[in-house]
Amino acid sequence: MNQLAASVSVDVQTAYIETQSSPDEDKYLFSYTITISNLSNEAITLKSRHWCITDADGRKSEVHGTGVVGETPTIKPNSSYEYTSGTVLETPLGVMEGSYTMVDSDGNEFEAPISAFRLSIPGLLH
Repeated sequence: MNQLAASVSVDVQTAYIETQSSPDEDKYLFSYTITISNLSNEAITLKSRHWCITDADGRKSEVHGTGVVGETPTIKPNSSYEYTSGTVLETPLGVMEGSYTMVDSDGNEFEAPISAFRLSIPGLLH
């Protein structure tokens, strides 16, 4: 793992959006708020994202895209960037994981992994 990748911390908070979900139509909307912390001594820029999303029936989808929520943020040393986005699943339970492609101040690309996190309606799991 790139030394800078080890200096990027990714924290995730998820929520089920009941008001925009339709369980009888197999539509479960989840939001996720991500905080990306740069624990290094140099600025880094988020260039792209890659997500692997798996629902409870094993259906997988992949998402590749430039930046996040329309931005390619530069995160200063010892600071954070936070954004909220969402996804729709066909089941009340799923998992997301992936990575961000980051660029350091010298233009070197590296991957910052995003550990798997659960998307679940309240009360489904204990």
